Amino acid sequence: MSQSWLQKKFNALELYTIDVILGRRAGAGPAVYGAFLQALSWLFSLVAQARFWLYQHRILHDQPLGCLVVVVGNLTVGGTGKTPVVEKFARALRDRGRRVAILSRGYKSKSAPLWKKAWYALTHTEEPPPRVVSDGERVLLDSEEAGDEPYMLARNLPGVIVLVDKNRVKSGAYAIKRFGCDTLVLDDGFQYLPLKGRLNLLLVDKTNPFGNGHLLPRGILREPIKHLRRASYVFLTKSNGERDPELEALIAKYNPTADLIECAHRPKHLQRFGYASEAPGAREPLTYLKGRRVAAFSGIATPESFEKFLRDLGAKLVARERFLDHYRYTDEDVDALFELARREGADCLVTTEKDAVRLPENRVFPLPLFYLRLEIEIIRGASDFDEAVSRICFAQNGGPLPDIGSPAPETTAPSGRN
Repeated sequence: MSQSWLQKKFNALELYTIDVILGRRAGAGPAVYGAFLQALSWLFSLVAQARFWLYQHRILHDQPLGCLVVVVGNLTVGGTGKTPVVEKFARALRDRGRRVAILSRGYKSKSAPLWKKAWYALTHTEEPPPRVVSDGERVLLDSEEAGDEPYMLARNLPGVIVLVDKNRVKSGAYAIKRFGCDTLVLDDGFQYLPLKGRLNLLLVDKTNPFGNGHLLPRGILREPIKHLRRASYVFLTKSNGERDPELEALIAKYNPTADLIECAHRPKHLQRFGYASEAPGAREPLTYLKGRRVAAFSGIATPESFEKFLRDLGAKLVARERFLDHYRYTDEDVDALFELARREGADCLVTTEKDAVRLPENRVFPLPLFYLRLEIEIIRGASDFDEAVSRICFAQNGGPLPDIGSPAPETTAPSGRN
């Protein structure tokens, strides 16, 4: 029984589960499986709410680190466009003179082998230090060791420290002691309660805010919708510019005081894979896609939005391939993608920036391969991102905001917005 065979079975089960969650499967089998997932969701909900209750009543204690802590996260798994928001916040804080560290858990990063962990435990009295993806000057780990998002952030943010560790209290203390950081940004940290945050920035995807309303594994929610109350600010991402009164009323029901900031992901340019950004021919304007035959592929939570970007830019999608989120491509996968593009008469292949970091390097490609570079643009709630960061992270006198304390106890908020 080979590892690749097992991996294929796990991938097939994951895809089947996604189909059941999204209602794509009909019949007795999916109905029974859906009921089983629903039972697991009830159990997950009990555990999640018990954990929050323990922190709210100070039975479990969070830990302040004595500096500005900005938490960026969501209530759902995947797909809210969190990484570009983290990048913009870290860049704006850096440009305001803060010494910034991004703390990530490094989802699906390659951890040390078990024997090495055991050897370290036997020969050291302290826990191993967090993995340093970037020391602010150099990127020290690749995407496999660091994880996709930490590697992307490290590559795009010179002058910002990027650390990976499941224990964000430990990595935060390390960032302060080792690198002199005065600002910590928790990437995907809304459910990480041990580190006391001053600001909780919650991202909500306007195209699919809360899925089917169920918690994992029957739905995509990590915690109940009512936990919107824990947010200091709510960022409505992937907006098309049209107001959504129903969604805004739901947010106001549970959190009438939270400010709403609406933003859109905007394509900026095409980046040639394997080329330094300053190299000749490394970048192409978005108009490059107009009328071209394109083979698109991605391994992200919401491939539909990526493919829509390409169509809106005038590309003719002659082929598309979708992989599981965080899928790590092999040489065989790349060969198959280029063969598909050749058969369909594609002029080029286009993928996402997140996928590009998981592609094998040092390859010669028979067709141009680009990734689409996206950036966040605020369309409501602030004049631009720098103004939003200044308003959120700094008091009127220019200093950081005071500590907002632990998550507030559960209350029943009135509907409407003050």
